[in-house]
Amino acid sequence: MAYLQIRDVPDEIRDVLAQRAKDRGQSLNSYLRDVVLREASFANNQALIEEVIARRGGSKFTADDVLAARDTARGERGRGVA
Repeated sequence: MAYLQIRDVPDEIRDVLAQRAKDRGQSLNSYLRDVVLREASFANNQALIEEVIARRGGSKFTADDVLAARDTARGERGRGVA
């Protein structure tokens, strides 16, 4: 298992992250580990989308198009847009 260390994080950012961890009942270390794992999984999602497109003989949509549409939909859900 690897260890990561992040330097030069502003105090106010550290405080926000610590509060999010506390709100979830996690240590800051556990919360940040979850954030890093989730971020890494996004790269896997993009690779999977590109593989599916390639297998289907191509598409006029790029992986970036699909990810942008996903982000837009998530933003609309967060704002209560149906």
